[in-house]
Amino acid sequence: MRSALTILFLLITVTAFSQTNSAFISGRVVDENDKPISRVSIVILGKQSGITTDDSGHFRIKVPASKSLGLVFSYTGYNELQKNFYLSIDEEEKVTIQMERGSQTLKNVEVSTEKERTETGLVKINPKNAITLPSTTGGVESLIKILVGSNNELTSQYSVRGGNYDENLMYINDFEIFRPYLVRSGQQEGLSFINPELARNVNFYTGGFQAKYGDKMSSVLDIQYKNPSGFGGSAYISLLEQGLHLEGAAKKGKMSYLFGVRNRSNKNLLKSQETVGSYIPSSSDVQAFITYKLNNKIQFELLGIYSVSKFTLFPESVQKTTSVFSPFFTANLGLDVAFEGQERDGYKTNLIGLSLVHTPNKKLRLKWMVSRFQNKENENFDIAGQYLFGDRDFDQTSSTYGQIVNPLGAGYYQNYGRNELDINVYNANVKGSYAAGKHVIQFGNSIEQTNITDRLKEWEYQDSAGYSLPYNPAQLNLYKSINSTADLSIQKYSGYVQDNIRLGKNNNITLQAGVRYNYNSLNKEFLVSPRMQVSLKPNWKKDVVVKLAAGAYHQPPFYRELRSYNGTLNTNLLAQKSYQVVAGVDYNFKGLGGRPFRISTEAYYKSLSRVDVYDIDNVKIRYAGNNNAKAYAAGFEARLFGELVKDAESWLSIGIMQTKEDLDNDFYYQYKNAAGEIINAQSTDQVAVDSIKNDVGFVRRPTDRLITAGLFLEDYLTTNKNFKFHLNLLYGSNMSFNIPNSTKYRNGLIIEPYIRVDAGFSAQLLSEKSKRRSHSPFRSFQNIWASFEVFNLIDRRNTISFQLIKDFANNVYAMPNRLTPRLVNLKIVGRF
Repeated sequence: MRSALTILFLLITVTAFSQTNSAFISGRVVDENDKPISRVSIVILGKQSGITTDDSGHFRIKVPASKSLGLVFSYTGYNELQKNFYLSIDEEEKVTIQMERGSQTLKNVEVSTEKERTETGLVKINPKNAITLPSTTGGVESLIKILVGSNNELTSQYSVRGGNYDENLMYINDFEIFRPYLVRSGQQEGLSFINPELARNVNFYTGGFQAKYGDKMSSVLDIQYKNPSGFGGSAYISLLEQGLHLEGAAKKGKMSYLFGVRNRSNKNLLKSQETVGSYIPSSSDVQAFITYKLNNKIQFELLGIYSVSKFTLFPESVQKTTSVFSPFFTANLGLDVAFEGQERDGYKTNLIGLSLVHTPNKKLRLKWMVSRFQNKENENFDIAGQYLFGDRDFDQTSSTYGQIVNPLGAGYYQNYGRNELDINVYNANVKGSYAAGKHVIQFGNSIEQTNITDRLKEWEYQDSAGYSLPYNPAQLNLYKSINSTADLSIQKYSGYVQDNIRLGKNNNITLQAGVRYNYNSLNKEFLVSPRMQVSLKPNWKKDVVVKLAAGAYHQPPFYRELRSYNGTLNTNLLAQKSYQVVAGVDYNFKGLGGRPFRISTEAYYKSLSRVDVYDIDNVKIRYAGNNNAKAYAAGFEARLFGELVKDAESWLSIGIMQTKEDLDNDFYYQYKNAAGEIINAQSTDQVAVDSIKNDVGFVRRPTDRLITAGLFLEDYLTTNKNFKFHLNLLYGSNMSFNIPNSTKYRNGLIIEPYIRVDAGFSAQLLSEKSKRRSHSPFRSFQNIWASFEVFNLIDRRNTISFQLIKDFANNVYAMPNRLTPRLVNLKIVGRF
């Protein structure tokens, strides 16, 4: 009896406790027309199970009381909706939830298209993530850097599998885009050419791409802008960038329009640079894409882009420091420079492209295109610097703390430049596809006229310890002088044909085989590039796809490759040739909590001949202007895509790579004295009696980097999805840097590893459009988000290049040029 009473007491206590710590939410779920929606999933945020609405759209769910919670409503074909509550004990709140048709803002990674899995090197990128990603440059290119690595947060340029910036193709709605050529450093760059708010589809190929894409050796970025069916838009403002975009349809859906305008200033980034001075950067662009459907078979498309960037700098001073550690001594070497002068640069880019899309029948599709692209660039600088170089005092108790106390060198230099570049590219082409059974044949042909006008006038004066360099007591010589002009008119012809075939009983084999040609009137070279890709999805229990690609990727010179170090132009320069093999495996599997994950791996090898070697200083690429080297690149990449947290997209990318080059006839001599000892050839107290010829052989290329890693991570509060966290992490092992005019030590300097972490914290300020009052100023907005971003969270000032300084004994020292420290940014984004 006593036991029974005890059990009864416990049951009453538990029942009472549960009753006094719970509440209820009930109501009805309807669509935009107030019609009930049945079988809507309702889950407490952070829980794995929940309830569904009945046939009348009604529901009643038990929830914890006296705590904040969120209910997540989801149904196929409708935007997911979250509503937050805080209820007292035993309280019941009745609500009406109105859901809107559409797609989620975040791309769901549990369904990956077959195209992404079967095409070699393809990574599909969600352009919406470019807005939420914490990044100094923003744009789609920031997402690409997570995949392929980076060494400069101030530029939107990227290097893929050992290639340089000039080896990447970019298309917007099938029109080719060209990057600026006179830009020397990332701080001079403005906006990315791509407006992510206008983008609908972004395909990025890291290598082994198909014959339908152009004649470059590294990668393809293929962007398609949206074709909207209704009105919408977005607006955002931050300390770095502001933008507005509108979209809509008219004429009963026959006409659609996209319009975007952006403005950017990197002043907040640059004011923390090592060089103290007045920075005045500005960049803005306007983009528009209009379509008009004449009938079911003919559609017109118009793309227009106009971009202007300006950069002005009045430098004052800079203090650089490098630490030297060896078994024999430790030193902190410093360089102090006082400047005078200024720099003024301007870059204008515009594109106008008109397309006619003709679909005569279901099998045939043709696209006729004409375009004009212009790059108009000028840079004007006249900057002089007086420097002192030596040991810097880092003893905080010393009266000379921070000063150079043991001078090793002093001098004066002046850099002067008046450079102009005008590039006009006129293009007319047709491309099409024809479907016949299991075959889809793609073809295209292009005629292009390129006019280049270049005026290059630069000189550099150097004075070390009171002597001008190079020293000549009879006359004053400049250290470097370039005075060159060029007027080029080049006709280019290119085309391709490619067959896409489905094979196998279940169409589990995909084959793309094609060939493209290229001819240009500059060097009169005719190139043929066969390419093939094949994928197989075996009939296994595991969801695996095996891929293989091979082909020729030859790159004719455009403009920069023609310029040698001394400014002369080699119009006989031939195309660089590349033969590539890529093999990969793609695997879908269930991971944490039964959520879908995908891992994609690829191994590749590139054999390059007729290489035009180059040096990279910040983002400036300087070519030798001849075909006197061979090279190779080999590596392995692995990428993991999935939801580490439910409904939060994340990915991890890891790469291992080596790329080296071997110049023709690159050798140096070592000299011996009578005792057989190696001596300095410049020595005056020893006589050389013998010499040894040493062939340099293969050396690291400027883009050689053994390990790259990138992580994009998204998370949210377990009790409220309206508070999100984004993390962007990049790592790249050391890179080489060239010592000018040195055969023995070509690419002999080492840039330390690049490590960077950017973080962003976001909060949804406004949601639930259906619940706003009619007179609310925000009644048209779907949502408004506010973000607080921390750039370079670990405050590591990475090195981008070196400045070479000579001491009084003519020894050369390398002083690192460093990038940005920790900075913060505020951003507000609204969509309507």
